[in-house]
Amino acid sequence: MTSHDTSMTKYTTSQGEFFAGAEPYLLTPGPLTTALSTKAAMLRDWGSWDDDFKAVTAEIRARLIAMCGGEADYDCVPMQGSGTFSVEAALASFIPKDGKALILMNGAYGQRSAKILDYIGRDYVILDKGDYLPPMPEEVDALLNEHKDVTHVVIVHCETSSGILNPLKQISDVVMQHGRKLIVDSMSAFGAIPLQVSDIPFEAMVSSANKCIEGVPGFGFIIAKKEALEAAKGNSHSLSLDVHDQWASMNKTGQWRFTPPTHAVVAFLEALRLHEIEGGVAGRLARYTKNRDVLVDGMRAIGFETLLENEWLSPIITTFFSPNDPKFDFSRFYNEIKSRGFVIYPGKLTEADSFRVGCIGLLDHTVMAGVVKAVKESCEVMGVKNYGPPDGVK
Repeated sequence: MTSHDTSMTKYTTSQGEFFAGAEPYLLTPGPLTTALSTKAAMLRDWGSWDDDFKAVTAEIRARLIAMCGGEADYDCVPMQGSGTFSVEAALASFIPKDGKALILMNGAYGQRSAKILDYIGRDYVILDKGDYLPPMPEEVDALLNEHKDVTHVVIVHCETSSGILNPLKQISDVVMQHGRKLIVDSMSAFGAIPLQVSDIPFEAMVSSANKCIEGVPGFGFIIAKKEALEAAKGNSHSLSLDVHDQWASMNKTGQWRFTPPTHAVVAFLEALRLHEIEGGVAGRLARYTKNRDVLVDGMRAIGFETLLENEWLSPIITTFFSPNDPKFDFSRFYNEIKSRGFVIYPGKLTEADSFRVGCIGLLDHTVMAGVVKAVKESCEVMGVKNYGPPDGVK
C-alpha cells in the first residue's frame, strides 16, 4: 500500500492494482467489488433468444451443478431478480400448499423466510436462536420429533446479519435421519464454503450471482433435485416465480421464460471462469479466510469486539459492536471510512448497535489491512477513545 497523491491511495493486491478514491471497495456481502474483466463482459449487447446467449446460460447451469457435485441427480434453474426473489421462488415451489416448514432462524434472513411463508400461506414452526448462536442439531432433532407434520427444514447457511456460519452438515444429518427435506439458503456462502450433495443431500439450494462467485446483481439460481423439480409443478403462487415452469422451459428451449438480465448473466460466466482459475471453492475460501483473519486481528488490536466467538465466525462477513463512546456516530464513521476508499455495512441486529465488514469480493489481505487502518484513522478523527461494546450486550 503506497501513497499515490493526496486524494487517492494505491493498493497492490494479488488481483491487481486499485486506486482508492476513484471507486471505493465494497466491504459488503453483495453487491461487491468485481474484477475488471467481469465488468468488461457487460460491454456487449446480447439477444436473449440467440444461440450464443443460450450457450452462455447452458454453461452457467452446468458449471454450478458441477460445483456441488450434482451432475447425476440435480439441475440448476437461474431466476431473474435479487436473491430474495429466488428464495421466495424456492419456498413457494418446493413446499407444497399442504406442506409445513421448520425454519431455523438466527437473524434477519431466517426471519425473511418466515415472512415469505406468511405471504404465500404455507404453515411453519420456528426455532429462533436470536443474534448470537446457531441452531444446534439436538434442537432440530427434538423439534422434528415433536412436529411430525413438518415436511421441510429451511436453514440459512451463512446468516450475514451477524456473520454466523451455521452447522449445516450436522443439521443436514439430522434432517435426513428424520426423512425430511432440506432447503438451504446459501446466498452468501455458495462458491466459497464447500457444499457437496454427497455430504449434504439438500432438496434445493438457493444462491445469487453477486455473492461469493463475484458476479453482479441481476439474478439468483436454484440447484435442486430433478425429482423435486418435477414434483414442484403447480405449487407456486406466482407465474414469474414458478421454478418448475422456468426449469421446464429452459430445458425445452434453452431460453429464459421472460427477459433475462443478459449483461449480468454474461458477466457471471466470466466470474465463474475467474473462480475456476483461483482454485474453485477451495481457492476462494482460502482468500476469504485470510481476509477475515487480518480484519478481525486488526480490529481487535484497536479495541473493537466481535459479536461472535471465534468458533462461529464465518469468512464471509464479520459483525463488530459499535463503540460505547459518546463521540461515536455511525453516519460520520461510515462517511469517514468511505472517504478513505471503503464502503461498509450497517448492523442488522435486534439487540445491540453494530456494523458489519464483508470479506468477500475482489479483496485480499492487503486491502483488509487498509480497512483496519481506515477504521483507526476515522475513530481518531472522531475522538473515539472507548472501543468496547455497549454495556450489557454480551
